[in-house]
Amino acid sequence: MKKSHQIIASRLSSASIASVLNGNRLFAGALVTGALLLTGCQSTSLDQSNAATAKQTPVAAKTALATALQKQRRQSFSYHSNLEISNEQQFSDINIEIDAKALVASGYIDEYCEDTHDQAYAALLSQTEAQNKDILAADYDAQRTVLKDTYLECTDVYEAWVESKYDSEITVPAFYQQLFDNHDDRSTAQDIKKAKLLDAYVLKPLSINAQGVYQPMAGKATMLASAQYQARNHQSSINQPIYLDLKNGNIYLWADNFAMFNSELLDDKLGTKWRNKWLKLAIDDGTLPKGFGSELIKSHFVALDATFDAAPISQFDYVAPNTLASLSPKLPAHQLPAMLASNQVIRRVQSAESYEQFYQDYMRIVYERMSQRYPELVKESAAYEVGNTDADKFTSKALVQQMLAMIKSGMDSGGEAVEETMAEAKEKTAESAMLANAETQELYGFDKRGQLKWQHLRSELPSETTSNNMVIDVLQQYSAISTKDMAFPNLPSNVQVPNASNSIDMREYGSELMQYYRDGNGTAMGKMMFSVMPLAKEKLGSVD
Repeated sequence: MKKSHQIIASRLSSASIASVLNGNRLFAGALVTGALLLTGCQSTSLDQSNAATAKQTPVAAKTALATALQKQRRQSFSYHSNLEISNEQQFSDINIEIDAKALVASGYIDEYCEDTHDQAYAALLSQTEAQNKDILAADYDAQRTVLKDTYLECTDVYEAWVESKYDSEITVPAFYQQLFDNHDDRSTAQDIKKAKLLDAYVLKPLSINAQGVYQPMAGKATMLASAQYQARNHQSSINQPIYLDLKNGNIYLWADNFAMFNSELLDDKLGTKWRNKWLKLAIDDGTLPKGFGSELIKSHFVALDATFDAAPISQFDYVAPNTLASLSPKLPAHQLPAMLASNQVIRRVQSAESYEQFYQDYMRIVYERMSQRYPELVKESAAYEVGNTDADKFTSKALVQQMLAMIKSGMDSGGEAVEETMAEAKEKTAESAMLANAETQELYGFDKRGQLKWQHLRSELPSETTSNNMVIDVLQQYSAISTKDMAFPNLPSNVQVPNASNSIDMREYGSELMQYYRDGNGTAMGKMMFSVMPLAKEKLGSVD
């Protein structure tokens, strides 16, 4: 089976279709969108005219975007991706409205009245100390009385609010009703402080990037993934070269980042054998049906097209490039210049509920096509319970069977999840419902010739501690492939392309390592790990 691996090319930014199985559906949705990010090419053209203003309707936007994305799929391109995470929403724009964003004194609603009183009393105490006076002085009788009366009123109303849940005849003043109903959705001062620290010491200094080329006709794709951390007194960077041999179905990972951990944890005889080497991972071991990979690619694109066609027209529109700078939250400053240089921008916006439905429909179509084409790969989920010998066999076929079983399980629970999300949204306040329906926004930028130059994805991660979400911005830029540029600038020229002499076959290495442990060797950590792995037990027997 020659082409089973080519699906990787269509999901280069998300590693593989198995990534879609992640339990976090928003994140999984972002990974599905990653398929659109890297199945494309900068040479895609849109049918447009300079008098497009009159034609820039939502219908025209959806049609033009569908055409552009479909034309992308067989083209080659060079790409650069940048991912930024921001939580500024969590500590900016606070205290605007008491009913939406005001801080609360306590993280627990039953402690609100007491904590609010204590903080107010502490503030009054600071005031008296600054004036060199005693807080019990007559000058402060009126202020102390207000604090006491406010506290007593608050506790009485809180008790009434609790009882009102069981007795509809009990009424609570509107201010307190709103305050207590929305308490859990608001931030505390401690939450804001933590958000600011996270922003200053983690998010702002951190940058995640990926660059490479995609050449489907040549059967080649590369990725140099990197993460940088740059603070005043600390600068560090890590890179991971990845080479995809699409014709032969192999993934190659540069070994340096794994060698030390492998030597420490598993292979105490490794030494420097992995120095300047690639690790070869074969995608298919010959157990998959003929044509599986090709059919998986077809199913992937059929699912994308079907879900795109079903998307409401209202999700699409044209955006004036000069308005991108005014988006809220603001786009990362270093991403914006490339986007502003566009001649035309098409936008697609989906609610969290819509994105969830898109994800479910996509997986359903892929599963139905693959299960109909290869019924022998579909097994009941019970076949994959722990201890099942057949399911424990570590083959490509077994892994695909498990993947399909997981998709089926996700489909069965997906409808219930959507219903639960809708029910919960109805029960929540308007502010909470807005939070639950956080938007995912995609922007596509075209130049004067109608060529797709970049794609931007904005999604949100719900916060457990504040009423605002973390924002993730991913910008991917496309350009023509330059023969002068090295795919991996940080690697020696003689190892730019993996081959038999500069790579380690992980299947062969794995067999050798198993034999090493079978002979009674290995690390304590390795023996413990292998002792709980069904496959290792089968091959090694008891590992002491």
